[in-house]
Amino acid sequence: MAITTDPTTTDTPFGTPGAIVREDMPETGTLEITDEQALDTGERLITLNMGPQHPSTHGVMRVILKLDGEMVTDCDPVIGYLHRGTEKLGEAHRYVQVTPWTDRTDYVAAPLNNLGYILAVEKLCGVEAPERAQYWRVIMGELSRVASHLIWLGTHALDIGALSMSLYCFREREIILDIFEAFCGARLTTNMMEVGGFSRPIPENLVPQIRNFLRIFPDRQREYADLLSSNPIWMARTKGVGVISPEAAVSYGLTGACLRGSGINYDVRKASPYLVYDRFDFEVPLGQYGDTFDRYLVRMEEMRQACRIVEQALDYVESMDSPLMAYESNYVIPPHKGAMTTAEDMQRHFIWVIKGFNPPVGEVYQAIEQSKGELGYYIVSDGGPMPYRFRIRTPDFVNLAVLPHMAHGAMLADVVALIGTIDIVLGSVDR
Repeated sequence: MAITTDPTTTDTPFGTPGAIVREDMPETGTLEITDEQALDTGERLITLNMGPQHPSTHGVMRVILKLDGEMVTDCDPVIGYLHRGTEKLGEAHRYVQVTPWTDRTDYVAAPLNNLGYILAVEKLCGVEAPERAQYWRVIMGELSRVASHLIWLGTHALDIGALSMSLYCFREREIILDIFEAFCGARLTTNMMEVGGFSRPIPENLVPQIRNFLRIFPDRQREYADLLSSNPIWMARTKGVGVISPEAAVSYGLTGACLRGSGINYDVRKASPYLVYDRFDFEVPLGQYGDTFDRYLVRMEEMRQACRIVEQALDYVESMDSPLMAYESNYVIPPHKGAMTTAEDMQRHFIWVIKGFNPPVGEVYQAIEQSKGELGYYIVSDGGPMPYRFRIRTPDFVNLAVLPHMAHGAMLADVVALIGTIDIVLGSVDR
């Protein structure tokens, strides 16, 4: 029932006597719409701002939607709410000081972000980490991939309406964060990768801790599949939604599950192997239909394959007794004071700590297969202690460009699923 009031009265339905009366207010009459005011096409389009406060945009992205009823006719993602100038900060810090900033771009997969940057610096300096350190980098990187996918699955399902999935996924992710904490003392922004390998020894109980995770995780992941894969609500919200054809996936420059979900077989670990990935037996999962459900299946299988890689890597490192750090390189920090044997070692340690190191003049680009796709670091060195130019190719920034393509013709309720299926972290998108 509509409430009408006379502005000249002092008794209003809201209990506020003395309503203000404007003398220039026109008299109340019947509203008429002329032919010129009516829409020529007969369509009634509205513009809707979804975010940045909307829960499914996670507080830092705005999507401007044009709607014809419930159907999306246009979609314009607006970013920049979390921009911190990370690339410019990288040009104002010494090389080793940049590593913590890479944690804070994609903070749900910090070890992988560390890894890409450290590999770029090592490539620039001509440094190669010892074999044992490379295996441990793979282990930590693949565990980071699983932890990232768990965040994606939990929040993606939560946005669509499956509240319990977020609780289950965070439960297993906590085990991985416990492993990170045991390894380097940090859980979220780990800063664990170092130029030349690892200066920290491997904790004695770390291997049993990782094997315990590998033992319990397959059953837990089957629980996820039992809850979602055959769930009629989940299938209705994901099957046939956000279809990306193989041609469109390539045209938009997609990588990661967004590309492989459309059936394109590209994985940096296979196409341009780095570290020791060419020694592992693992498969690259591919989708068939390129929809949201296929991308869900691809990421679920990627978690299984990541555990498979970690198990193989553990079998290798348990029989190794080689060093973890390439101390013979001039670009690697010497051992701590207690391990130094000569005055030259002490002098080099002092110079390194005070001044850092100056890589040779040159430029490099290093790509890795991050949890969201191809992550690349481009560094230009002028021979000084800080990068002359520092740029990051973040996969979720590139993948986000496909959102308008997927949203055109979709329903308003599907936009939530479309944002989730891209798997974006806004710290990585905005940088």
